[in-house]
Formats: sequence, structure tokens, C-alpha cells
Amino acid sequence: MIDIHCHILPFLDDGASDWEAALAMAQDAHREGITSVIATPHHANGQYMNNAPKIKEAVELMNERLRQAGNPLLVLSGQEIRIYGDLLNDLERGELLSLADSRYILLEMPSSRVPRNMEEICHELIIQGFVPVIAHPERNAEIAADPSKLERLIELGSLGQVTAQSLAGVFGNKLQKLSLELCRRNAVHVLASDAHDSVHRPFGLNAAYVVMEKELGPEMRDYVRGNAQQIMTNGEVIHGKHVQTRGNRQKLFGFFFRKG
Repeated sequence: MIDIHCHILPFLDDGASDWEAALAMAQDAHREGITSVIATPHHANGQYMNNAPKIKEAVELMNERLRQAGNPLLVLSGQEIRIYGDLLNDLERGELLSLADSRYILLEMPSSRVPRNMEEICHELIIQGFVPVIAHPERNAEIAADPSKLERLIELGSLGQVTAQSLAGVFGNKLQKLSLELCRRNAVHVLASDAHDSVHRPFGLNAAYVVMEKELGPEMRDYVRGNAQQIMTNGEVIHGKHVQTRGNRQKLFGFFFRKG
């Protein structure tokens, strides 16, 4: 398994507090069957500023610590970038990171709203050859009230990334229902842990994939798992159509259309 969004690097944000915590998270990931993670420290969220050189250095140190510990987990570089005014300029200046040096870039919105310039920023990134990945849209109040606002971003060519614990029901029934609804609206393309520690915010990908298979079908589970690999390797994520089959089950159609 691949995890494209986690906070495993120590000392940078509200994720791993020190090397001991970071290595404990890495052990958890390895035990869960995760082979690679993309470390995505918060950037420009009003509390943390983690530019590209700082993260690259931390990733190098993390992988060296993992080698010393005999843990085969591979950590790759990324950022969870809050939407802010100088985003496009800072990207041009080399201060921002895509996910694992791919064309996919992880964007975070405030929890209360969709920024007024969100469509504009996504559109500009797509013109420049990037693919915006919208982090945990199920935790955005405006999207919860009107999921079509996420669908509009998907239509532009963005991807939706739901948090594993949201879909698994760990964060409550309301978030789980919304996460499944966004999947049924074809607005979710990848599942990620957003792990911050080993206790309160663990990886939990396996549990989420079990729920996804039960509620949406094995085709959807395989599609989403495959997309994490595609993002990490800078491959092609295909926008799929889902249809109602029996009861609450969903199935992935055998045809696709390309976006972005």
C-alpha cells in the first residue's frame, strides 16, 4: 500500500513530536503493509511554514534513521499546502513541493469554507501541468453543505482525497456518510491516512479499505488503491464513473474518461 498524505516527519508540525514518535509511526506503517509514504508537513496554514529545502532535508534524515532501524519503509517528500495568496508565486520560486516530485500537488482548504479563489488557483495549476489533489474535503463545512462545490473542482481536473479514518467511521457517523457520498458522486480518487501519531491519528488504511469494499465494492477499493500508486509514480489517474448496483453497493464502470 501507498500513503500519499501523512505527518511522519518530526519537529515540523503537529505530527510526529520527535524521532521516537516518527519511528513508531514508521513501524505501524510497515506492520500495516504500507511500503511507501509521502511526508506532507503543513505549510502556510497560519501556524507552520515548511518550505521545500527544509522538508527535503528532513526526508533524507528520516530515511537514514529508517535504514539504521532496519525498517524498509520508504519516505518521500511532499507538502500539505494551505491555499494562500502567494501560492503560485512561491511554487515558481521553488518553495513548494509536489507529491514525490510528481505533477500531483496536495492542497488544503480552511475547514470552514472554500476559498473564493480556489477554482482560479486549481485552474492555473492545471494550466502549468500540475494536478491539484484536494486534501480531506469531507472536513470542509462548505463542501459538507454543498458537495457540488467539490464536484466543480473535480470537473476542472482536480482529484479528491478522503481521510481513511473519516471513511472508516472513526471520526463519527456524519463524516463517514459524507465521505461515502462524495465517493458515490465520483469526487474521491484516493484514500490517505493523514496520520499524525500512533495513537489518536494513526494510519488506519486497512480498516478504511475494508469499509470501502463493503459499501462501494471491490472495484472501487482497487481503483482508489491503484491511484495512490499512480500519484507516487507520476502515472495517470483516470476519472471513473460509479453506478448504483444492488442496495447501497456501488460498482466502477468498465469505461473511463481522462481529465486534466
